[in-house]
Amino acid sequence: MKSNTTSTNTKSKILATALKLFNTLGLAKVTLRNIAKEMGISQGNLCYHFKKREDILGALYHELVALMDEVVHQAGMSLPTLSGSFQTSKRMMQHFYDYRFFMLDFVQIMRENEDIHQHYKALSVLRQQQFLGMFELWVHEGLMRPEEFEGEFYNLYLRSNILGDFWLSSAIIQQELTVDLVDKYNHIVFQNLYPYLSPKGKKQFLEIMA
Repeated sequence: MKSNTTSTNTKSKILATALKLFNTLGLAKVTLRNIAKEMGISQGNLCYHFKKREDILGALYHELVALMDEVVHQAGMSLPTLSGSFQTSKRMMQHFYDYRFFMLDFVQIMRENEDIHQHYKALSVLRQQQFLGMFELWVHEGLMRPEEFEGEFYNLYLRSNILGDFWLSSAIIQQELTVDLVDKYNHIVFQNLYPYLSPKGKKQFLEIMA
């Protein structure tokens, strides 16, 4: 039992160290040797737990997915509101910031890691269903106007997804990344909804923004 606990603790420390280095240096500059050196352990000891850098990358990816799933689960426990969705968006973007190397090296990861790429594509289908379901509820509650042409809300989801995946890349080009940017960019991304809201929804939206 003690051995299993020690192994779990070591794995957690490896992942935490790798995350810090990936976030600070970027994916391309971090090797197993860098991670082991930062931890003060041998590379052989590290490889006992993670044989390849890709194994660490996969573990961190699934950590992030688990955090995002928890946010979605909590949001789904009550009727979706604009205020609740604003806070859900902020929590999601905070997790993206905490694991920001994924978003900054997003294209490279998707091109080089087929397991992560396929999982992300499947996850995107699920997120699409969740978002479109939320829009349908908002129309029913009078917060959103109905679609004016077929596929309009799908395109809204798609634009929101693009903004969510690449806001960090845009931010780092313009300025130094700090946690304060989570609030700023959450406002920017959330404003994507405004043209699709009903008068009732726009009133609530402006109250949230204020």
